[in-house]
Amino acid sequence: MKNIPLVDLRRQYNSIKEEIENKVKKVLEEGQYILGEKVRSFEKEFAEYCNAKYAVGVASGTDALVITLKVLGIGPGDEVITVPNTFIATVDAIARNGATPVFCDINPETYNIDVHQLERKITDRTRSILAVHLYGQPAEMNFIKKIADEFGLYVIEDACQAHGAEYMGRRTGSLGDIACFSFYPSKNLGACGDGGVIVTNSREFAEKARMLRNYGQKIKNRHDVVGFNSRLDEIQAVILRVKLKHLDKWNVMRRKWARFYNELLENSSVVTPVEAKHAKHVYHLYVIRSKERDKLQQFLSRKGISTGIHYPIPIHLQRAYSYLGYKGGDFPITEKFAREILSLPMFPELEEDEVVYICDQIKRFESNSGK
Repeated sequence: MKNIPLVDLRRQYNSIKEEIENKVKKVLEEGQYILGEKVRSFEKEFAEYCNAKYAVGVASGTDALVITLKVLGIGPGDEVITVPNTFIATVDAIARNGATPVFCDINPETYNIDVHQLERKITDRTRSILAVHLYGQPAEMNFIKKIADEFGLYVIEDACQAHGAEYMGRRTGSLGDIACFSFYPSKNLGACGDGGVIVTNSREFAEKARMLRNYGQKIKNRHDVVGFNSRLDEIQAVILRVKLKHLDKWNVMRRKWARFYNELLENSSVVTPVEAKHAKHVYHLYVIRSKERDKLQQFLSRKGISTGIHYPIPIHLQRAYSYLGYKGGDFPITEKFAREILSLPMFPELEEDEVVYICDQIKRFESNSGK
């Protein structure tokens, strides 16, 4: 029996250990830890990677979302349309700014927002569409942008799971008015701790974000707005600069393992991911569906295979958001999928025999009903 983790960060670290340690050591020796040259260099490099003009490093992906909404002036009385099948931070950011989350159900193939339901969600209070690129697959941005332009709405990309993903040949981060990324360690581009970044082509938005992340000041001790302490530090910046050079290669490997999973599971009963037309999925997560999800997960655990559920309870059914008045049945696709989704091990350093073993065990479960 093998023991296969959902994510193995040690394998990645071992492949770049010397370079990481040398860069971190240099930061420690220089003694500049906050908002120095290393952060500025990373911001420039990441903006260029996204084919955007500006990037503003912050303390986490969550802070990127919170600050972005603040940059856009979204607050009490405003509505932001998003999906209920995302990590809680997407919706927390809306609520923390005093705005109201408005949910839209999802496309049953891509698990991203169903653009055909989007227009009916718009009211005279709607200010923005917060499009989540779930699991590493970009949302249908051309359609979203068309609707947003028609109604005068901002488009925010929640690209926290989609570093390097593409839509119509353009990278995430350059598809809306402003974008948010997370550098949580398990992301396609992950720090050795928390971190995040805001990406935009708007100089005005970038300048506001820089002020807000640093106590609302442009000049030290002159505070023009109420701000945050949310700064990407120099150590995380040098780690991310090292990793950014490897990101495309790592994404190629994720796509390779996704294709291999799809091939091996083709004749099984599980539903495998679909890559949308015009999209380049980067498989932050490889998510299947099974009508016997819980039994399958338990079976795989007994066989040494770690799995995850992203996410088991849709946000509209979370106690924290009961005040919105949603109920079971309001978003049937989201709710059905929440009972069926299962994330299989996915990271660039997977090995072929591990993927074969995982798929063999899934087929064994199907043949003996999980015994």
